[in-house]
Parts: sequence; structure tokens; C-alpha cells
Amino acid sequence: MFLSEQTEEIPWEAMLYMTGHINYGGRVTDDWDRICLLSVLKKYYCEESLKDSCKLSGSGIYYIPVTDQAEQIREYIESLPTFDDPEVFGMHENANITF
Repeated sequence: MFLSEQTEEIPWEAMLYMTGHINYGGRVTDDWDRICLLSVLKKYYCEESLKDSCKLSGSGIYYIPVTDQAEQIREYIESLPTFDDPEVFGMHENANITF
């Protein structure tokens, strides 16, 4: 309903609450995990994510595709690496060594 309403402002806080507290919040039982979840969501639920140049990682591999065509989005998703580098989770590349 929030996304389909024709308003000038995007209800970021309401979307964060619905996703972080209602949809996933009930499944996250650890307080630190909940804080982590909300922090990650806050990073992407913002005006910056609407820009055409929105990169989700430093390498540029992960980004928000600038298209509304399902086939192009599907192709982008299929082109992503099978195994994610730690950068996608905001970690240093040395995290693979520990893992």
C-alpha cells in the first residue's frame, strides 16, 4: 500500500518497521542480530538507493539495476557470483581467510 500510494515522500521509516520488525523481526531472536538486521536495512532503505549510480559494494559487482524489466533484472541476478565475497556483507576481504 505504501508503494502504490501517489505521495511525494517515500515512507522509509514505515517500510523499515514493516520489514525489520514485523516481517523478519519475529524470526530474529537475538538482540544483536536484530540490531544488525535493522542497521543493514537502514543502509539500503534511503534516498541514495534510488539514484542510478547506487552501488551496494565497493567493487561495483553488486548494484541496483536501473531497469523495470523483469528479464533484465533476472539476467543481472544470474550474473552474480555463486559465492559472495565478504565485501557484500561489509566485511574486509580477509574475512575469507578466517572462514
